[in-house]
Amino acid sequence: MSGYFDANATTPLFPVARERYLSALDQSWANPSSLHHAGGAVRRQLEEAREELAELLGLEQPSRIVFVSGATESANIVFRHAAATSGPDATVLLSPLEHPCVREAAAQAFPGRVVEAPIHPSGEIDLARFEECLAHYRPVLASVMAANNETGGLQPWAAIQRQCASQPAPIPFHCDAAQWLGKMPSCDLGQVDWLTGSSHKFGGPKGVGFLVVPEGLNRLHGASVGGSQEHGFRAGTENAPGVLAMVAALVATSKLQPQTSGAGRDAFERRILDSLPGPQVVGGTTTRLWNTSMVVMPAFSNLSWLTRLSHLGFQLSTGSACSAGKDNPSHVMEAMGLTHDEMGRVLRASALWETTEEDWLDLAEAMEQVWEDLQRPSDEGRARRKIRL
Repeated sequence: MSGYFDANATTPLFPVARERYLSALDQSWANPSSLHHAGGAVRRQLEEAREELAELLGLEQPSRIVFVSGATESANIVFRHAAATSGPDATVLLSPLEHPCVREAAAQAFPGRVVEAPIHPSGEIDLARFEECLAHYRPVLASVMAANNETGGLQPWAAIQRQCASQPAPIPFHCDAAQWLGKMPSCDLGQVDWLTGSSHKFGGPKGVGFLVVPEGLNRLHGASVGGSQEHGFRAGTENAPGVLAMVAALVATSKLQPQTSGAGRDAFERRILDSLPGPQVVGGTTTRLWNTSMVVMPAFSNLSWLTRLSHLGFQLSTGSACSAGKDNPSHVMEAMGLTHDEMGRVLRASALWETTEEDWLDLAEAMEQVWEDLQRPSDEGRARRKIRL
């Protein structure tokens, strides 16, 4: 996987997560809602996983955790619940950098009533102006991601939680922690009112995630209805193998965090800034995830870069995987002040935990090679010019 630099889109299963998943498929396949011994055994494993996850998040009440299919489902539930429990004129406050699952869920639940908070040019929330927005708009919910999936930029989510809680009438705060989890310490995330996470972003299987609901919540609007699973918050038989593998993956990545740093990413950026004519690191002046680098290349379309880098064995992206293949520009890049031309030259490299500094420098060398190749006229282009002559 040394050439894989698309970890913010998805990650491979950690060995310990794969082992836990396969073991559960073989031995813990009973319905956890069944009253017999086998069902009860799976139920106990789910509750133990809930308690283990709560400990990782610094959460005193494991019952606040609801197992779901991923961050997209969680975000939809959060905004549907907020809409169902507020008046027709209620607003919500977001950062302009939120993931599409948050933006679209908010827009659908609160049509025409979504307010975007100002950010600094670096991409970080302007805390002073954010607090002004809280006081002026009195939103029924505020939502700011912990770490951006495109730039890797970190947000002061703990300070935002305190701002929301200190309002005369406290405002619930939702934090999308999909990119933060597994890469940064998670032990304080439990202080957030609403929290969402997705397993496949930190070495777990796809199709499973979790939602942390506010303390004291008795009913969750907007979730699937039917049975009384998940303490009555969300109906549907739990994906026990997925949940057990997800928690195993988060435990594993939490242990790896002390070994990770941005040294490899920083060496990569220094190399291409020195060797290529005028690349631009997006959000490079702020604190970022150690694994993420978003760069505006000096020339040529990002698809041309991606194709040639892929042929050399390197997998990158042009930004959010959820927006790949669409003609509309990235809202994150727009908010960061990039022009339409610059957006067409953006590459995002996001590394795995085991990616070394040598791997990052190999990527830089491949980019230098692609730069040289892209400047050479193609054989087809030379042939066309000869015909015109």
